[in-house]
Amino acid sequence: MEELKVGDKLYNVSQNGFGDFFRYSFSEVVRLTKTLAVLDNGERLRNKPVRSLINGDIGFALASNRWVYWHIVSGEIEQLAHEENEKIVINDWFKDRTFSASEKKMIFNLFKEKGILKGSDKNLDQTIELFKKL
Repeated sequence: MEELKVGDKLYNVSQNGFGDFFRYSFSEVVRLTKTLAVLDNGERLRNKPVRSLINGDIGFALASNRWVYWHIVSGEIEQLAHEENEKIVINDWFKDRTFSASEKKMIFNLFKEKGILKGSDKNLDQTIELFKKL
C-alpha cells in the first residue's frame, strides 16, 4: 500500500439512500503536503492508505471525515460509472417527460415487437385494443 502521488486519478461513490443510484465523482491529485493529498476538485485526503473493513478495498479518507473514502481509478470502475450515469440520464429523462398518446403507442409497439411486455394475456389484449383506437 503506497501513498498517493501527483497525477493519481481517484474516485468516490456516494448514494442518497438505498433506493438511489450510485453517483461517481472523479478527481486527480494536484498537490501533496506532508500528510495530505489535495485533489483538483478541492477535496483534501489523508495520504495514508487504509484497507476497508467492509470490502477490503484500499482507500484514502477525507481529511475532514474519516468515513468517506476515495479510491484509485481502474478501467472497471470507469465502465461501472459510465453504466450508472447512463441509468441516471435515462431515469431523469423519463421522470421529466410527459408522453403523448402517439408516443405511448410507439413505446408500446416497440416493447411488443421486442417481446418484453408484461402482464396477463387478458390485460395485454385489452391494452392492444385500446391502443388501436388511438
